[in-house]
Amino acid sequence: MNRLRYLLAAAVALLAASAALAQGQGGRQTGLKLSGDQPIQIESDRFEVNESEGVGVFTGNVSVVQGETQLRSARMKVFYDSESGSVSAGGAQIERLEVDGGVYLKSEGQVATGERGTFNMQTEVLELSGNEVVLTEGENVIVGCKLTVQMASGQATLESCKDGGSGGRVRMLLTPDSQNRQ
Repeated sequence: MNRLRYLLAAAVALLAASAALAQGQGGRQTGLKLSGDQPIQIESDRFEVNESEGVGVFTGNVSVVQGETQLRSARMKVFYDSESGSVSAGGAQIERLEVDGGVYLKSEGQVATGERGTFNMQTEVLELSGNEVVLTEGENVIVGCKLTVQMASGQATLESCKDGGSGGRVRMLLTPDSQNRQ
């Protein structure tokens, strides 16, 4: 279960890292210890900022990379507190991030996938959801439909699919000694 926590922490760290890049050096700390010595690269087909609404949207083949951690999705929407500074100049505080269109998170051999995800910067809550949320590390797999992580406490909950998308239950496959085979 500790390995699952590391995956979740890496996923949130990646999302927070992309937020930190958008905020600049003077931004709010989320309580996560991010690697300050690794550059963050964000690529997409398009980026739009709506200053009046406090929203920035990366669309089309969104890729965020920091070191070995990767995030891919079709779209990443960043919601800013427009009263805290200029969105287009990178001075506004980030309230939350939303990613959708097939979310793929990878960090050091661990992978999480879902259809959409959110990270609320104020409450430090990460949610990954979809018809099938899959967490893997080597041969170990956990499947559900909604993953919620309270970053402040480290508490994680994986819920089953109420509509029967994954058989109506959380499923887990743990392979003995799988960590020794990598």
